[in-house]
Amino acid sequence: MITGGAAGIGAACAERCEADGFEAVVIDRVGSGFIADLSDAEATAKALDQALAGGPITRLINNVGVVVPAGAGEQSLEELELAWSLNVRCAMQCMQALLPGMQAAGFGRIVNMSSRAALGKELRTAYSATKAALIGMTRVWALELGRHGITANAIGPGPIRTELFDRANPPDSPRTRAIVESVPVKRVGTPEDIAHAVSYFLDARSGFVTGQVLYVCGGMTVGVAGV
Repeated sequence: MITGGAAGIGAACAERCEADGFEAVVIDRVGSGFIADLSDAEATAKALDQALAGGPITRLINNVGVVVPAGAGEQSLEELELAWSLNVRCAMQCMQALLPGMQAAGFGRIVNMSSRAALGKELRTAYSATKAALIGMTRVWALELGRHGITANAIGPGPIRTELFDRANPPDSPRTRAIVESVPVKRVGTPEDIAHAVSYFLDARSGFVTGQVLYVCGGMTVGVAGV
């Protein structure tokens, strides 16, 4: 199951899952999968019921998210509530819906889409806070669910060329150009870069890796993230 899988990173993950031999079950506001506004808990619950009507799902990619750029003094409570609902509440709700099936199977893979912004980034108070919260949840889930054969890991993308990224970082902006120059590999990432990392965590052979955060960022976190 992939939340927000109709475009960008989510669509790349869905395509990679299909290539890896899995059936991609997508929940998003648009597209050909299950349609729902995942910022709404009731709509999320309804879509989860529909998706699980065909049987248990043992792999989950909590990908859906929203960026609400604003300075610390201007970030509104409404923006914070939206970011929390979509970036954090939805992830927990999806995990809890799929958990009984994973426990019954004695197997599960959960991948939470965090962000390099969890380490701190200007104009990202709500986004950074919620993406850091996802890392905290990932670690707790790893500790609690490992005994059931379920792993939980997080991906921390750096700058990835998606519609979401372009809206928050206009290509002709000096700030965006500075971002590209700050990447050691001197390019912005692609959704396929993230999907490749997600594929590793979803693999049945990755059962001894849990509670980890993999920054897929072209080296931007070197010297920033803890060893």
